[in-house]
Amino acid sequence: MTESPTTTTNSGAPVSADSHSLAIGRDGAIPLHDHYLVEKLAQFNRERVPERVVHAKGGGAFGTLTVTHDVSAYTKAALFQPGVVTEALARFSTVAGEAGSPDTWRDPRGFALKFYTTEGNYDLVGNNTPVFFIRDGIKFPDFIHSQKRLPGSHLRDNDMQWDFWSLSPESAHQVTWLMGDRGIPANWRHMDGFGSHTYQWINAEGERFWVKYHFRTNQGNASLTAEEAERLAGTDADYMIRDLHDAIEREEFPSWTVSVQVMGYEDAKTYRFNPFDLTKVWPKADYPLIEVGQFELNRNPENYFAQIEQATFAPSNFVPGIAASPDRMLLARIFSYADAHRYRVGTNHAQLPVNAPKNEVHSYSQDGAARYSFNSASTPVYAPNSVGGPAGDSAYAADERGWENDGEFARTAASLHAEDDDFGQAGTLVREVMDDAQRARLLATITGHVGAVQNTEIRARAIAYWTNVDATLGAALAANLAA
Repeated sequence: MTESPTTTTNSGAPVSADSHSLAIGRDGAIPLHDHYLVEKLAQFNRERVPERVVHAKGGGAFGTLTVTHDVSAYTKAALFQPGVVTEALARFSTVAGEAGSPDTWRDPRGFALKFYTTEGNYDLVGNNTPVFFIRDGIKFPDFIHSQKRLPGSHLRDNDMQWDFWSLSPESAHQVTWLMGDRGIPANWRHMDGFGSHTYQWINAEGERFWVKYHFRTNQGNASLTAEEAERLAGTDADYMIRDLHDAIEREEFPSWTVSVQVMGYEDAKTYRFNPFDLTKVWPKADYPLIEVGQFELNRNPENYFAQIEQATFAPSNFVPGIAASPDRMLLARIFSYADAHRYRVGTNHAQLPVNAPKNEVHSYSQDGAARYSFNSASTPVYAPNSVGGPAGDSAYAADERGWENDGEFARTAASLHAEDDDFGQAGTLVREVMDDAQRARLLATITGHVGAVQNTEIRARAIAYWTNVDATLGAALAANLAA
């Protein structure tokens, strides 16, 4: 490999690592003073005007979440109490494609939800896959750059993609999903959704639990073949936007059964996989699905730009009873998403009707571009004050307890659990979840994708990557590429 220069910050200072955020101990929080992480994410969020940097092409609709089962033992969040019906907005999207790209490219699908609860807006920013390509947010700008376009030719490039993936073995689980049948869903109605990250639930007694969200489509899972997707890309680039809109117009309202996996707070310390690693799933044999309710989409937007393009979803939008976990990707996104919205839509994006909560807002935020709502002139603009301005309530402090940390700051990988490795769950997906026909289609897909790689070193690394996923699959790929 060519010897590389040392990475620097934008001001020229050398950087110690590109792949690990600064954290307290191996499972600890990421501090705000990790200036390189903040600079990298903030710079990345400002690369495009005005479309989203990622998830640019998409569509969505409004609907409701209806809770049909009692999960109050795990969370006090108002929207998850028995019988509660909450208005919601969903936005589906591709990840890497630009605003005008086809809906049917092989790509994960965004599955972003906004719940207009009585306690404020709760946003759940997920995908149609339970895992992701990377486990540390410091690599997110690099990952997206590798999936976008070369700066010279302005073309997407297989060499660039496989160079990144083969040097980031934690991507194997997600790439196996992507190259398999589920890599191109038939439409948004016939795909599952996942919160993907691990979150924290807190009940009324202050007990804490770790949770993962699952939205299982009630329409049944369906996928497009590569040939069908290619045909639709040329004949109807907006195929999935059209499909969702027309189904709702016909009153064929799509719905999903909402369930969660719940892990005891202490279980996370000794579980066989790192439960906060976004590249891993929790096997359902260990933590079975617990049904919560039904999610339905039943109302199309009246204006796409106002209600979908200007919609902002941020994992920092929690409500009482729901909080973050030590998931490093989640912790980075908590900063990155809200920051991107302030840049892309504006400082006061939360005041737009599609983003505004249904309950009253009592905030000391002031001024800024596109300010719409404001307090009376007699309302104080500072805190603390003695003239009746809003004040914090210690009753909500339990939601900020987080988790225990004890360790030195270090840029390292998260702590390993007994069965942690980058290729194990991907191999299980190939050998135990896929059938022979699905494995054959996976081989055909990766043969074409890796076959387009021109650099011989990168191609060799890609073959080794798939051999690590499954030895039989890697051997078949090598034979196909040598033929």
